[in-house]
Amino acid sequence: MSYWYGILVGMTTDTPARLLTLLSLLQTPREWPGGELADRLGVSRRTVRRDIDRLRDLGYPVQATKGSDGGYRLVAGKAMPPLVLDDEEAVAIAVGLRAGAGHAVEGLDEASVRALAKLEQVLPGRLRHRVTTLQAATTPLTSGDGPSIAPETLTVMASTVAGHERLRFAYRAADGTESRRLTEPYRLVSTGRRWYLVAYDIDRDDWRTFRVDRVSEPFATGARFVPRELPTGNAAEYLRQSMQRQQESYDFEVTFAAPADFVAARLPKWLGTPEPLDDHSCRLRGSVGDAVQWVAFRLALLECDFVVRSPEELVRAVRELGARLSRAAASGAG
Repeated sequence: MSYWYGILVGMTTDTPARLLTLLSLLQTPREWPGGELADRLGVSRRTVRRDIDRLRDLGYPVQATKGSDGGYRLVAGKAMPPLVLDDEEAVAIAVGLRAGAGHAVEGLDEASVRALAKLEQVLPGRLRHRVTTLQAATTPLTSGDGPSIAPETLTVMASTVAGHERLRFAYRAADGTESRRLTEPYRLVSTGRRWYLVAYDIDRDDWRTFRVDRVSEPFATGARFVPRELPTGNAAEYLRQSMQRQQESYDFEVTFAAPADFVAARLPKWLGTPEPLDDHSCRLRGSVGDAVQWVAFRLALLECDFVVRSPEELVRAVRELGARLSRAAASGAG
């Protein structure tokens, strides 16, 4: 069954619903023979021709080709109609977005979360149930890079950001302190491993950043607000400065027995860019605020040998990680 989000849901027998089904089929990048469209819609070819004329009257650029059966397609490069998805397509998109958002996959930016928020708002109940059931029955294979986040938490936040609506939630700080926060959400920012909310904290009368994996019970209050001006003018820059204030950074140096382009393709960009030493080795220097254990773990994922030159804390972290992995391999060998 096809539907036009926010206008028609679940209608199957009247002309508007049939037009939306036809529009959904035509949005597939192919030419549809008139007979096939008639079979899909359960109507005559004459009815298909009338429906095509109705779509043209509405301004949709449907092109017809001559022949024994004729064919129809939407013209590329013209103003296109609103996106129309059938049930299976909608479920597939929702499940994919929920899975990606829930594990903070690198490259999944705020636009994807907003799309998930909009999609779940307009999905019929029967499809929301299918999405939830399929998600609950699926165990994703992840690298353990970052904490999992309930997709519902992200979608609630994204909705309040887009609608300039005050957001209330429970928050657990790094030291375990729990509190209730009332905020004016500004932006969601993804660092690849984690999601953060940049928001104005009403009770503390100041800007704050919140790790989304530490948020629970998010609630859109319905109270609207006029967005304040962010000190840095950019949410990502504000988050970066906030993280620098919260953490002491340290310099590091690592050499790799592999070409620079090989290493660069396998390390996150936030660690820096390796510089070639020769055709078969490179060096990486940088400054980070992440825990040395985390940096050690990322280095261990590389498919090449490396040597940590500094700092001594990172050297120890790599040594301890190697010993732990060796013990694990030895215990399983028997």
